[in-house]
Amino acid sequence: MAAAHRWRSGQAGCLRGRLILFGICTESGNFKTEGTELLVETEQNRKASLGFESICVIGLGLIGASFAGAIKAADPAVNVVGVDTHEPTLATAVEKGWADRALLPADSALAAYLADQCQLVVIATPVAAVDDYFRLLADCNFSGVVTDTISTKAHILEAAQLLLPASCDFIPGHPMAGSELSGIAGARADLFKGINWILCPDSATVPENFQHLHELITGIEARVISLPREEHDEAVAIVSHVPHMVAACLMQLASNHSDDSQSLMRLAAGGFKDTTRIAAGSPKLWCGIAFDNAQALTEGLEEMGSIIRQFSDALEAGDRGRFTALLQQASDARRSLPAAWVPSTDKLLEVRIPMINRNGVVAEVTTIASAAGCNIQSIEIDHISEGNAVLSLVLTDEGNVGKLSIDLINAGYSVSFSPLMVKEHAHVE
Repeated sequence: MAAAHRWRSGQAGCLRGRLILFGICTESGNFKTEGTELLVETEQNRKASLGFESICVIGLGLIGASFAGAIKAADPAVNVVGVDTHEPTLATAVEKGWADRALLPADSALAAYLADQCQLVVIATPVAAVDDYFRLLADCNFSGVVTDTISTKAHILEAAQLLLPASCDFIPGHPMAGSELSGIAGARADLFKGINWILCPDSATVPENFQHLHELITGIEARVISLPREEHDEAVAIVSHVPHMVAACLMQLASNHSDDSQSLMRLAAGGFKDTTRIAAGSPKLWCGIAFDNAQALTEGLEEMGSIIRQFSDALEAGDRGRFTALLQQASDARRSLPAAWVPSTDKLLEVRIPMINRNGVVAEVTTIASAAGCNIQSIEIDHISEGNAVLSLVLTDEGNVGKLSIDLINAGYSVSFSPLMVKEHAHVE
């Protein structure tokens, strides 16, 4: 067979325990293999392609412990070392099988692991702890990939530039997941299934490192969205931080009007409980998030106040039309949100983009794809010759491919699209 065999990352399109071919379907409906690239994927190699073999998760709270658990659930062979300042948490992580080893920050075994074995460090601590761990990485001369799960980026970006060694490749991250529970007691291995995970590559990001991190995150069944670093904090203020404060305000409003018997609270129906669920989150954690993102959050709360005043002004003026229009606008916006989405395994599209003489291609292209609403199932970089490579993306059936094509061309890229056809086979000759 003339086709080249490659492993490609990503869980969409994988039928577990079976053998799958990806290729190009000809006009006659035949599955063309000559001169095309095939993907052969089984459950075994899917688990072996999480991008990294040795990972250190620093901070075993809700997010860090869940991430460690998700990695071990996806591939138990990946070596996971957990780090935390709370010894009972370390013991729990090992007992649950979420960490092969669990160490205190000052343990000499951690420094040795970071210097000699670790490929990826995930910072999942409060932002106040970031500087100390970055200094630890610098002291160990860590030379792998560093990412984080922190919900604000202003401080960590500054700290990374000042403290991390040049041998590190820092790719900021932020899983859009959470719970009203906190700590390892609230952690679960399926927390990230189907959620959006923000990554913020830039022109200095090593393409292969982003590829491997993308493999890891899609391997635990999350979906990667690329976002420019400078836009992150403002974006999450609107969709995460302001909603949390609004939920807290609703609970405070209800509490102010509730008597000792809590009769008002007993009237709260499912809608109220759903809207205010996030208000049960850790006050200490959310105070830290709020002050870390104070400017964007303040602007968002002020805008929220002006929207609420529009409703109260319409009521005071007796303007039913205006009030109905405000409700209609909100209803239309809510209905336009994407529904729960399951990728179709028979509607895959490969996008190939030359990477000749241009820096930051992966960061720019994945950000353009995310802006077009396209979901990248997998990323591969084909090195054709020295200094000559092609970025290959496989997209699932979501987003505006037409917009993606136009935006890539307008950004100066040469791009080709090829539909991929999925078939099951018992074996490959």
